[in-house]
Amino acid sequence: MRGLSPTVTLHYGSFTGLTNTTTGIVYYRSVRFADAPVGNLRWQAPVSPPSKHLGHVDASQARQPAYSSILQSLYFEPDSTALLSSQRGQATRSRDRPVKIVYSGMSSFPSPQNPQASSLYWYISTVRVTTLRLLLKPLVFVTFQYRLGQFGFLGLWDQRAALEWVQRYISEFGGDPKQVTTWGQSAGAGSTMYHLVAEGGNDRRLFQRAMGDSPPLLSMPAYTHPFVENLLTQCAGLAGCSSAKEKDTMSCLRAATTQQLAFTGSATLANLTSALFPFGPILDGKFIAQRPVETFKQNRSNTNEGTRWSVELANPAANTSEPNATENTVFNFLSGQWPGLTRKTFDVAIGPGLYPASDLSNFSTQGQQFYGEMRFICTALLIGGTFHDAGIPAYGYHWDNPILGSDHTSELVMFYTLNPAFDPLDTQLAADMRAYWTSFATDGVPKAAKAPVWETAKTNGSPRMLLHPEQVGMEAVTSELTDHCEFWHSQTLITELNT
Repeated sequence: MRGLSPTVTLHYGSFTGLTNTTTGIVYYRSVRFADAPVGNLRWQAPVSPPSKHLGHVDASQARQPAYSSILQSLYFEPDSTALLSSQRGQATRSRDRPVKIVYSGMSSFPSPQNPQASSLYWYISTVRVTTLRLLLKPLVFVTFQYRLGQFGFLGLWDQRAALEWVQRYISEFGGDPKQVTTWGQSAGAGSTMYHLVAEGGNDRRLFQRAMGDSPPLLSMPAYTHPFVENLLTQCAGLAGCSSAKEKDTMSCLRAATTQQLAFTGSATLANLTSALFPFGPILDGKFIAQRPVETFKQNRSNTNEGTRWSVELANPAANTSEPNATENTVFNFLSGQWPGLTRKTFDVAIGPGLYPASDLSNFSTQGQQFYGEMRFICTALLIGGTFHDAGIPAYGYHWDNPILGSDHTSELVMFYTLNPAFDPLDTQLAADMRAYWTSFATDGVPKAAKAPVWETAKTNGSPRMLLHPEQVGMEAVTSELTDHCEFWHSQTLITELNT
């Protein structure tokens, strides 16, 4: 059964939500937190809160993307920057509920097509374990749209604006602005960490806790780097906006239709056959002022993080899954993601003591281990160690599931599954993980009723929690992995790889 929730009034409009009386979740959808980033506001910092009064808004339904095709929906430009907020528990006037802000990963999840995903999936999945449901405290879930791809990466500024919006308005929705936790997976974990180092580490007390599952580390060139300039030149040319004057180019791009820019982004990606993610954060000297390797502050990792990535590349010379792959293929794949990587550094890495091919089953496995450790696993250990050295508790984990798989994002099935075909061991592991994650958001310490105590990480990110269906408990990081991470995070390679 569903009924309308009380209307929330903000200074720029009033918003009527929707209560699901079966679950007790109250939804406020498509609550605009900034002006639409279109026209002259394209590629500009967000204007938040909205500059015009919105009147009364029916916030019971989410706005839908304007395009029907999958490709266009992946790259659509929203006509409104919207915040999707959902509150777990019956509607009350309480303003002291912890707030959990969820950043999506590579795709928009929860998406406008499934706006209830963040809270509803979590709620229904935890209801399966009665003892866990009794342990959990009410939460306010918040997720929002932000610009990506050729429409950004102003997404970081959009996220910052949303964090500021939460501080100003979340109490009207039952949340406590002094108990805010950010959580993201993959690119969402990257978002979390960029906010930890934003503006030289000035978090403005916008959040109190940060969680990141599989934090990614990509090449982050300065905004003046030739790669960035060439990317702009390509996009402008494909959009029909080439000009000798930068001002004219940007005016033309801002006047282009959303369909034109959707095509431009897709065509640009098609031309870059060896790079997975050419559109990404850069060193702009303001939001991100220094290389993230030295300042990232979070800790999460999986077993086979590098699995399947190169399979997505169109260039066979960089696709390590090809049957005729060689060490050159592995180098081409890695240099496509970190253009600064030299052959000299690669040759050192494949030598004795690091990643010799003789220790691995094939070149695909070699590329997976390179990529997984460089991009995700070593990043997590570095950040956990950084937190520890700063006197801040950090909790790392190692997800390893022989049945469900241990590659990138595979752990999300433990959180977002409506009808899982779990065996009893997986069901219990899911219950433990949901309890750990939720208690961290509500109390600042990951706890599960019948599971081991989660110890904090030390200088090298060790120990970490092993999350395995047959074993949940603390484990030490191997000396081999520590050596690999020290190699990638040496000052020489920080400069070479722009990390």
